[in-house]
Amino acid sequence: MKIQDSADEPPLEGSEVLARSPLTELVQDAFVFGAARQTLTRQYLRHKSAVGILAVNDADQILLVRQYRHPVRAHLWEIPTGLLDSEGESMLQTAQRELAEEADLSAESWHTLVDFFTTPGISDEAMRVYLARDLHAVPMNERHIREDEEAEFEFAWITFEEALQAVMSGVIRNPATVTGLLALHAVRTGAGKLRDPTSPWPLHPRSISP
Repeated sequence: MKIQDSADEPPLEGSEVLARSPLTELVQDAFVFGAARQTLTRQYLRHKSAVGILAVNDADQILLVRQYRHPVRAHLWEIPTGLLDSEGESMLQTAQRELAEEADLSAESWHTLVDFFTTPGISDEAMRVYLARDLHAVPMNERHIREDEEAEFEFAWITFEEALQAVMSGVIRNPATVTGLLALHAVRTGAGKLRDPTSPWPLHPRSISP
């Protein structure tokens, strides 16, 4: 058996949006499933999806951003992330824009590091994490004005080893950050390879180019 995720579209008997917000929709689907042809009903969040950026400087330090996350009532140390909420923008273009807006940085080198579904049991949110290197500061007159929670950002550059230890000791818990750091560790130890920044993602739930 080949171990690989595969798409499936069970026949729908009904679908309705129960609630809407600027970021998500609460959807209820009734669908026919399996050899027994059962009708199942499931609720889930339809999400815009997002990208993350693991930015590494010439000293092999990782950029982390401290951001307040209200659902978990905590300030989390995270890699820069951003929603796929700009019409006609590819995932890579979103990552490049978000790195500039959140961290005042641009990068000359981009690779796809890892793809994952954040919480597939309750949401269709998909996230691609990029590795960004050869970093440069965005000129002062071109910098984005951060608002709301982003206005309170704090930044830290820590070594790759310190970042990994923070993950493994349970003091960093943001999923994009944990997944991205472990993926980079896999690349560096030969267990994985970097991919082209425009690598396809056939199972991505949004109609958006890489």
